[in-house]
Amino acid sequence: MQDIAGISVISCRIGGLDRMRVYQGVLLGLAGGLAVLAWGYGFKDPVAIAGLAVIAAVAERGRVSLGNGIEASISVLPTVFAAATLGPLPAVVVASASFAGDFPHFLPALRHEQARARGNPYLKWGIYTCNRAIYAAAAGFAVLAVPSIRQESARLVVATVVAAVVAETLDVFLTGLTMRLRGGDAREFMRMFAPIGLAATSIYTPIVAVLSVAYVEVSPWTLALFFLPALAAQRLFALYQDQRRLTDDLVDANTALERANLGFASALVATLDARDRYTAGHSAAVAIYARDIAARMGLSPEQLQLAHVAGLVHDIGKIGLHAGLVEKPGALTLEERREMQRHSEIGERILANVATYAEIAAIVRHHHERIDGGGYPDGLSAAEIPLVSRIIAVADAYNAMTSDRPYRDAMPSQVARLRLAQAVETQFDTTVVAAFEAILAMSDENYRTAKGDEFGSGARGRQLILCSYRAVAASVRERAPVFRGCVERAP
Repeated sequence: MQDIAGISVISCRIGGLDRMRVYQGVLLGLAGGLAVLAWGYGFKDPVAIAGLAVIAAVAERGRVSLGNGIEASISVLPTVFAAATLGPLPAVVVASASFAGDFPHFLPALRHEQARARGNPYLKWGIYTCNRAIYAAAAGFAVLAVPSIRQESARLVVATVVAAVVAETLDVFLTGLTMRLRGGDAREFMRMFAPIGLAATSIYTPIVAVLSVAYVEVSPWTLALFFLPALAAQRLFALYQDQRRLTDDLVDANTALERANLGFASALVATLDARDRYTAGHSAAVAIYARDIAARMGLSPEQLQLAHVAGLVHDIGKIGLHAGLVEKPGALTLEERREMQRHSEIGERILANVATYAEIAAIVRHHHERIDGGGYPDGLSAAEIPLVSRIIAVADAYNAMTSDRPYRDAMPSQVARLRLAQAVETQFDTTVVAAFEAILAMSDENYRTAKGDEFGSGARGRQLILCSYRAVAASVRERAPVFRGCVERAP
């Protein structure tokens, strides 16, 4: 794990074990030599140092995942603060303590096994602890080189900036060197994370500078006033990240559910289409026309999806009609027409048993209502009729008129469009008809006659419908008893 201003990156498996042990020995010798040199500059305010060490360790254990193997914490803040106000030795102690919680012996069993799977965890811990001690000592010595300034607060600000720049620079360099020795791409690492380190420095340096001035000129207790809220903020951010991941998972689950719903609807339609070759493909055409009308009217994406699915299943109630009625080659008698009109109610009862289809069920029930109130089954009028039901009514009527039937040939598109226009404000909604006319006027003949792969009339389209049917046929079989019960309860 490499750390850049508290940003840790999961790296590749440790390779070249002997070489890395030599490297660790060099780092340990350098860190020890710097600590001996720092000893001569004192170890003042042990209480503050202990507090900073605890804060750094707690912050490091509470690292926040930013995705792609990157983790962040505020553990670098106590180190820079110690270097700027207390000296090099306290900075070494605080920086080294920040990684104490990651000592392999202290890790939970699962994390310990994961660390062992990536290589020697003790070797890794030693290397990164030494890295932190080195950049902390260097930052402390750099602060000692800052010339004295008459105003103490100004000197503390300069000291903080110097400590932050030195610590970040050495951190990135040592991490890149470690990656190179482990066989990683150090150049890519430097190119990617140097800007991150620069951005992090520009954010936290002013904060640490203000804290340093408050510590020296106001009270040492200001440490608690800052770092405790900072730890709380880090924890809140961690909770936010968890919530965001849960939200992403929920979005994925909803997407999968939408696909399943569409597949389920397609399977129902395939079952219906298999009964009558003359109406095969009608539901798919109505669904596409309804979706496009909704888009032309500026409805929301959710309403477009609703119009599409409702269009697919708008005639599903015909499954519950008596055998031979849907397939009858001639005109229907009055009694048969009354029987046929029951399909919208049967369809509602079928779909109402599907948990996510409640709104679709209501749309299906009312797709044969008329604007003047003369439709069925409830005689609703105008705005009482759901908007998507009004859209499906137009799409349904147009496709029925432009399709072949056993008792008549398909009407030309122009004739069907004229009949829609003649029925506005009696049978159809004017706004819906106008939107559909605008679409048809700009479309080619294949669209106007519901031909082509998009409508499932080509070989590829038939294959898509067949695959959809096979994918969810089991779901249809499982729900078959429910459908039969709905049909039996229909009036």
